[in-house]
Amino acid sequence: MSTEAPIVARALALLGKQDLVLAMHDPCFPAAPGEDTGRGSPYSRGGRAFLAFAAGLGFTGVQLGPQGQASAGNASPYDGTIFARNLLSIDLHALAHDPQWLGVLSLSTYTRVVADARPGPHVQHRRVHAAYTAALAEACLGLEARRAALAANTLDHTTATLTAALLDRLARFRERHHPWLERDALHAALAGVHGEDWRQWPAALRQPRFPAPELASIHRAAVERYTFQQFIAHAQHEDLSRATRALGLKRYGDLQIGVSTQDLWSYHSLFLGAYRMGAPPSRTNPDGQPWGYPVLDPDQYHHTRGAPGPVLEFMSLRVGKLLAEFDGLRLDHPHGLVCPWVYRADDPDPLHAVQTGARLFSSPKLPEHPALARYAIARADQLSPDPRTPRHADDWVRALDDAQVLAYSALIDAVLAAATGHGRARSDVLCEVLSTQPYPLYRVMQRHGLGRFRVTQKADLADPADVYRSENAAPADWIMVGNHDTPTIWQLVERWQRRGEASAQAHYLAARLAPADADIAALAARLAADPHQLAHAKFADIFASPARHVQIFYADLLGEKYQYNVPGTVDDLNWSYRIPEDYAERHAARRGQRSALDLPTALAMALRRRDQPDSPERAAVLAAMDALARARPSG
Repeated sequence: MSTEAPIVARALALLGKQDLVLAMHDPCFPAAPGEDTGRGSPYSRGGRAFLAFAAGLGFTGVQLGPQGQASAGNASPYDGTIFARNLLSIDLHALAHDPQWLGVLSLSTYTRVVADARPGPHVQHRRVHAAYTAALAEACLGLEARRAALAANTLDHTTATLTAALLDRLARFRERHHPWLERDALHAALAGVHGEDWRQWPAALRQPRFPAPELASIHRAAVERYTFQQFIAHAQHEDLSRATRALGLKRYGDLQIGVSTQDLWSYHSLFLGAYRMGAPPSRTNPDGQPWGYPVLDPDQYHHTRGAPGPVLEFMSLRVGKLLAEFDGLRLDHPHGLVCPWVYRADDPDPLHAVQTGARLFSSPKLPEHPALARYAIARADQLSPDPRTPRHADDWVRALDDAQVLAYSALIDAVLAAATGHGRARSDVLCEVLSTQPYPLYRVMQRHGLGRFRVTQKADLADPADVYRSENAAPADWIMVGNHDTPTIWQLVERWQRRGEASAQAHYLAARLAPADADIAALAARLAADPHQLAHAKFADIFASPARHVQIFYADLLGEKYQYNVPGTVDDLNWSYRIPEDYAERHAARRGQRSALDLPTALAMALRRRDQPDSPERAAVLAAMDALARARPSG
């Protein structure tokens, strides 16, 4: 491990920081030289090397995006499957080279995939999807050949032992994951016959009853192939878990709020038919976003006597699987678990529909949505009396009693009960609450002591109470400069300079970070004149906040100047950017110029601020950081 990591750890402790987590998605991981298949994976040798690089810099954890299977036409991880893993993250190199996989993928096929990959700064999703589909089909044939040879007793002792061990592991995987695996495998089998869109399948297949032994028998071979491919993906994830534990990195999964069309087929009986979920108009997205996600049926949360019903059992299964695979969870758009924004599915204009939608449990008397009255938790007298208040506003609901808060909290309670049952702390559950926090969500989070997200690049410097200002963070919060849906800080500091906004940012940060009052003006002038120093001050600001948990998006760490995803748009560039193979050299060169994040520099700036208590440990850490800075080549 780098000599920086221990010093960074001491600085984080002085600043009261419990976590320093690097956020990234599977496709953007770099490949090892000569092993680029066109898409990144944390399970590849290149992916593991990058995680070791992050640990060496002082990161304590990694936040991965949703890892469900994406369709050939949609690369968004937030539209992927909720149980099945994405097969595009499988490390094909291991299937061809690692003895435990018995060479089920031939070296010639693996070499061809690499040769045809066309490595570059972007994932070519459709091309990669097709290449992996063919390669993994061959791997299934390879397994069947080994199985037949084992039965015929034609394998040497070593290969026979490895084959028997692999088949035993596969059988145990099938048994352990049967509750979701049969459904997903049957969907894959039927899609192979009737096409991807199950809504176009024969009527008898659109809403099957499970278990479905007759269908499973008819499609036995396809089900077996699907099972083996999912086994590979899950086994490689377990291998990564052991590697990250050895590196001292906690792993955070992503509980996406969306449900794939495949999962809608598998669990169709749990969802409302007349409504879909989306994002209402907000500060971040003024037009709203018609996601088209299905909405869990409130009538199935509980049985008539109050016991957990099918929906809560489904949530427990889903969350339990994630917690068995990760150390913590990010709750994507937790509004969707507490007070989802829903809109009519029969409106031919989805944008109009989402803009005229309503909150599922907060609409006791809306003429446009009479069907929602039966689900209302809030009463009409608890809503804003001002007719100008938008129904998506944070103060649409203005009061709730404890019993109502408990009702709003049903799905969050299921998540936290699962987390507790798996030995996780409340701080291991991250809530992606951004610019909006409706009152019911506020009360539910307050009830559980949960923190929210603070994305400081969005701070309104004219509003001292703005939710994104670092000084307004609470200790339980997670704070970050940006995330996968925002420009990088390196883009922003240049934009601020072009637009004449750098001075306001510099004065705000100088007032937060100056070692003494007399230094504020001089520091502000330096920050306003140098975009790289301004970016580091923005990082120092999050370390100087009261929040105990810090998250940094990988593109901000590396000094990149692209936006990983532009919300509300469909574009092949979204979710596609890759980390280059020479990332370590690039990062070293850039941080020498302060054009990529130099953690010691940002931490030292936070430690030197005038309200930081002096101590021998603080002096020692600052001296060590100064020594690191002197030893580092400058650009």
